[in-house]
Amino acid sequence: MTRRRISSGSRFEAEIGYSRALVAGDWVFVSGTTGFDYAAMTIVDDVAGQCEQALRNIDAALREAGAAMTDVVRVHYYLPDGDDFPACWPVLQRWLGEVRPAATMLVTGLADPRMKIEIEVTALKAG
Repeated sequence: MTRRRISSGSRFEAEIGYSRALVAGDWVFVSGTTGFDYAAMTIVDDVAGQCEQALRNIDAALREAGAAMTDVVRVHYYLPDGDDFPACWPVLQRWLGEVRPAATMLVTGLADPRMKIEIEVTALKAG
């Protein structure tokens, strides 16, 4: 099975030692992705805006991998404050409402106090 790395260009990938996504056969594993706009290295304050940007970042990685959001089979949401999660639901509904992947939400600390959500997905490319 061939493996291919996908990079977002984020400095974090080189500094920490990981890839935005890894393609292994028909599987695409997207690393935990936050709401940073990686081109500008900026992040908005509100959790819904961060959720939207994180999903845009994930969508870009999936497209580069030859997959799409409709291929997502598993998603993990990580939030420092569980009370913030409902504000994300309309955004998640827009992006994944038809896909309805298996999902888990965990309350946990994140690497930067500005981060309010991190999203990790696994996709299986449609044959």
